[in-house]
Amino acid sequence: MTLPIGRPAALLVVAPHPDDEAIGAYTLMTRLRRRGVRVAVLIVSDGAASHPNSTRWPPARLIRERQREARCVLRPIGVTRDAIRFLALPDGGLAGHDRAIRHAIARSLAALPHPVVALSPAMTDDHPDHRAVARAVRRQAGVRWRHYPVWPAGQRLRGGRPLHLSAQERLAKRHAIRRYRTQAGRITDDPTGFAMTRQQIAAFSRPQEWFAPA
Repeated sequence: MTLPIGRPAALLVVAPHPDDEAIGAYTLMTRLRRRGVRVAVLIVSDGAASHPNSTRWPPARLIRERQREARCVLRPIGVTRDAIRFLALPDGGLAGHDRAIRHAIARSLAALPHPVVALSPAMTDDHPDHRAVARAVRRQAGVRWRHYPVWPAGQRLRGGRPLHLSAQERLAKRHAIRRYRTQAGRITDDPTGFAMTRQQIAAFSRPQEWFAPA
């Protein structure tokens, strides 16, 4: 199997929000776990800002559900509860927490066998939380950093290399993204809240996953 990231002993996916890891690297994680590679996921924010005006989904309930969704999405591909860490920093405010993000990344990397490939969003991402996570990346021995694209949906990164998905892998990824139901239309009592459109989900489950050197 040819991968655009080489042959690591472990993979760390740093996701600003619950669902970014599936959007950016669901198929890569799936293939590596089948090979027996250690996969860890660090989810940085609490995900509480997607529906600020919902009365049925106050922040505490939404945080719990988004964490549950992440576990449910990752468990079938072999990323178990103990391989997922929720840092629970404020959704929408990650720019003010660079030090905490760097520390959490360093701790996650230290717990993994080397060499490690570590993934983060790109500095060119449209979302400020994603750019904040990208800024927190620091190069260190034994770690190869790669960026993955999220926003705008369907973008490619300059200098990136593709991982080509089969039709079955695309379908599996689309189903995984839709399992983040709080982000795909489940919450209906906040008209200003976020919901992925069909077009965005289709763009997120395109025929390739892209990874570019950090």
